[in-house]
Amino acid sequence: MSVTPIQFPSIPGVGGTPSGVNLEPADLSGMGGVQGVSSASPTGGAAGIDGTAATDPTTQANGAEFGNLVLDGIDRLDGLTNKADNLAVQAATGNLTNIHDYTIAASEAQVATQLTTSVRNQALDAFNKILQMQV
Repeated sequence: MSVTPIQFPSIPGVGGTPSGVNLEPADLSGMGGVQGVSSASPTGGAAGIDGTAATDPTTQANGAEFGNLVLDGIDRLDGLTNKADNLAVQAATGNLTNIHDYTIAASEAQVATQLTTSVRNQALDAFNKILQMQV
């Protein structure tokens, strides 16, 4: 692999290269474990699990729509809060043998609620910024 040195345009009245700056390409041949661009994996970057690019139309067609993902997240949040509520009732009535089950369920519901609120706030901020854009 050959690398050509960087050529900067000359500016009248300004001297050449500053002292101590080397614009010649470095010799990296002695470095072990460094892969060149030609040997990089095709699945790196924004690619799918099977190596197809993320912009591939078949990948987009097979993926879930954003609205469906949001509704699925809300359904999961509802399930977590219902589970925590049911365990809270069992704990209050004395029918819950392991109190840590309620504690875990309540913590999961709390974190999911915080995440959902944060996503909602970010979406509203983005929507408001879009509304304020000049056309």
